[in-house]
Amino acid sequence: MFQINDNYQKLPGSYLFSTIAKKVAAFTAANPDKTIIRLGIGDVTQPLAPAILAAMHKAVDEMGCAETFHGYAPDLGYDFLRRAIAENDYRARGCDIEEDEIFVSDGAKSDSANIQEIFAAESRIAVCDPVYPVYVDSNAMAGRTGTYDKETERWSNVIYMPCTAENGFVPEFPEETPDLIYLCLPNNPTGTTFTKSKLQEWVDYANRVGAVILYDGAYEAYISEPDVAHSIYECSGAKTCAIELKSFSKNAGFTGVRLGYAVVPKELKCGDVSLRNMWARRHGTKFNGAPYIVQRAGEAVYSREGKAQLKEQVAYYMKNAAAIKEGLKKSGYTVFGGVNAPYIWLKTPSGTTSWEFFDRLLENANVVGTPGAGFGPSGEGYFRLTAFGSYENTLAALERIQKM
Repeated sequence: MFQINDNYQKLPGSYLFSTIAKKVAAFTAANPDKTIIRLGIGDVTQPLAPAILAAMHKAVDEMGCAETFHGYAPDLGYDFLRRAIAENDYRARGCDIEEDEIFVSDGAKSDSANIQEIFAAESRIAVCDPVYPVYVDSNAMAGRTGTYDKETERWSNVIYMPCTAENGFVPEFPEETPDLIYLCLPNNPTGTTFTKSKLQEWVDYANRVGAVILYDGAYEAYISEPDVAHSIYECSGAKTCAIELKSFSKNAGFTGVRLGYAVVPKELKCGDVSLRNMWARRHGTKFNGAPYIVQRAGEAVYSREGKAQLKEQVAYYMKNAAAIKEGLKKSGYTVFGGVNAPYIWLKTPSGTTSWEFFDRLLENANVVGTPGAGFGPSGEGYFRLTAFGSYENTLAALERIQKM
């Protein structure tokens, strides 16, 4: 008889955002007259920028002509997109990243879940706590995390790096030595980040202990402070210890279009084995490439018009973030984030768990957020709100919360 991957049975409950969706659906069914404002999942709401739409329309027309039709995309992605990425995201910032070190994908979520496949099953992972759930869940599915303790909400083989108000939500070097270190900066869910000099310390640490940093830079476009790095490759020595994952979802509104990329430098090796070549083998075997139309849309992100239009879009969301942060502070909440990321991380009222606050917010204000406990043990007592709604809905949600 066939057997299943028992590691899936070890996972606690359903995926965080699936649980939230079920709760919201049940509330909506019971209260059809209520208007829900969603500030939970980090999904954008503004339409695609005109420059991106124009590029997509042109690419669609090309697909209708035999002379310009495109089938399977190249394994790494089309040259035109990888060239634009290398020039704008790296060389313009002084980072020496070559085009054949860039692997175009359908998004950072997929890459962050799949990248663990090229590492040994016994590898120890270190994650910030709270953390984006995909990092831990994907390693659990691979059998790398040990057993789950419902009481502590921790996996036995995961190295947790608590990020709390006491340490400014900045992880400290773990006592145990990890093989893989997941860093998401600016951070999801706390909305906080740290300086380039602090990031350099992590690069030096990884090189010293022989670990690989899996660096999720999905929110790079929202960085506003000058001493925060836009890429880990701005740090000396990063090419021998870091893989960077980037997304077009949050900077260009591609959550429904799907596009991202991973950078695996040639200098990153395990002995004589190139991780870049391993990822290329995995990528070519399991992925057929992002569509031509989508990659042309991605190229338009780097056009002069695209940059200007997306700068306005990012500013729109950060205006929402500022409104939420200031409004909650005036109402007596303790809040973090909202400066270099479109997330607000707020402390729940004393004696209220994060899931209790979720229920209270949904029932009394008809507003959806994300319980901090869903991101890890250190997330308990906190709550995440996103700035990706419309400005009008953001203000309406804030008003509802203030009246609670």
